[in-house]
Amino acid sequence: MKLNSTVALTLVLLTSMLAAGLVSAAFGLTLGRDALKGITQPDTRPTNNLANRKGKPARQSELVILREEDILKNVKAHIEGGAVKAAGNAASAPNQEDKAAVQSRFPIVAQDQGVTLEIKSAQREDSFLVFNVTLRNNGNQAVQFLYSDLEVTDDQGQVLNAKTEGLPGELPSKSQTFSGTIRIPSELLEKVEKISLTLTDYPDQQLQLKAPDVPVAK
Repeated sequence: MKLNSTVALTLVLLTSMLAAGLVSAAFGLTLGRDALKGITQPDTRPTNNLANRKGKPARQSELVILREEDILKNVKAHIEGGAVKAAGNAASAPNQEDKAAVQSRFPIVAQDQGVTLEIKSAQREDSFLVFNVTLRNNGNQAVQFLYSDLEVTDDQGQVLNAKTEGLPGELPSKSQTFSGTIRIPSELLEKVEKISLTLTDYPDQQLQLKAPDVPVAK
């Protein structure tokens, strides 16, 4: 069977076109691969982004230029603060001297008929002025006291409320020394420089222990 020359030519052309198309496609694919080498898709995962951010060096701090007005204000505040501190230290020195002068006047002793009341010291505790005191009976007879009868007056003659703690209601003859405290509310002593204490025996009131001009610790 003989092929028509026209048909044969057509088949040759189709074959040639198909071959040329395949060669062009292969060549284009090769060029595309070469062009895309080194290009990757960006990683949009949150964890990787955070890690990348942590790995990056921190930006250097920016230089901040202060205004002359701000600098002068800071210097003035520093100078004034130093002056206030120095003034506070100077004011505290006289206070320490006053406290030392008050404490140097203790102990204060009151005696009568062999019974001795000694006011040893005074200090501030919370909202009270506290006197540390001792009682001793060197006499031959026991002595009783009712401490609600303890009379405390300020330097203006005003009677002050006072509370005793730790002192016995009865002192036996030839007794040991008993220690206790006398507490006075600080609010009653704001303008008071000194107080007086008077303690009498109970019920005879034949014995009087008087301690005048007791200094008030500030």
